[in-house]
Amino acid sequence: MKKIFSGIQPSGTLTLGNYLGAMKHFVTLQEENECYFCVVDEHAITVPQDRLELRQNIKSLAALYIASGIDPDKSVLFIQSEVPAHTQLGWMLQTVSYIGELERMTQFKDKSKGKEAVSAGLLTYPPLMAADILLYQTDIVPVGEDQKQHLELTRDLAQRFNNRYNDIFTIPEISIPKVGARIMSLQEPTKKMSKSDDNQKASILMLDTEKQIEKKIKSAVTDSDGIVKFDKENKPGISNLMTIYASCTGESIEQLEAKYEGKGYGDFKQDAANAVIDTLRPIQQKYHELMESEELDMLLDKGAEKANFVANKMLAKAKKAMGLGRVKKKK
Repeated sequence: MKKIFSGIQPSGTLTLGNYLGAMKHFVTLQEENECYFCVVDEHAITVPQDRLELRQNIKSLAALYIASGIDPDKSVLFIQSEVPAHTQLGWMLQTVSYIGELERMTQFKDKSKGKEAVSAGLLTYPPLMAADILLYQTDIVPVGEDQKQHLELTRDLAQRFNNRYNDIFTIPEISIPKVGARIMSLQEPTKKMSKSDDNQKASILMLDTEKQIEKKIKSAVTDSDGIVKFDKENKPGISNLMTIYASCTGESIEQLEAKYEGKGYGDFKQDAANAVIDTLRPIQQKYHELMESEELDMLLDKGAEKANFVANKMLAKAKKAMGLGRVKKKK
């Protein structure tokens, strides 16, 4: 049985891309692995947040995890800030990180570009992410392409710590899902679908209404030739919609090409919208039930307790390896 860790930031409602590229796969992974799923709220504060909105987003994201199929009896679902070991080990890993390698992180360069005041947390984000992963002796981290660089740094930091102090950390493997791993923007299909996109028509949110979903897919950018064919380079818009459709229904790209041969984009877009609506409807129903009940808080309390137990044991090993604290004499 492998140990798997994944964390998502509670900054706005998740997109269909988050679900198809990550959460859908988590449901399968939890059946045969020991899984830790974390709402990484301390990562979210590397940029300014409204406190009430952040609290709502934390709870909403936790509810979406469960509504998507994460079973708190099979997996450990918890909120990062409720497990203090994350920030403690994060600081310890900062001391084995080099400024040069942190400044080379693409996300730091992108988010700090042109800004006069840049949060130090934005620079030291990767060691905290490494702590999140290493606390649970994680074997596999399923991530999108955009996080691959951070994962490679996590591996470097773990090896550096093990070589310098004591061989205590498991070196995690990076896993990038092949199907539906990268859902693109509906308006700029060469760019990844993002919950922070200013163009509201670009992303389908997991909590969008059926009318909103239909409208967004019908207004999705395609091309003028009207042929439903998968060609990422020359037809990125229609190829993206085909990926979404296939990921929602389980049909292959080849099956979709055959199904819509001789048909225009109108029929295809309507059916794609229906496939997305059918996929999200049961998730939304479960989500609203959780948000209105006391069950969610009980499940998160249980998750925090389990995570603290495991994380504190690893933190104690790391402190001992570095020589922190006291060693008490046995009576």
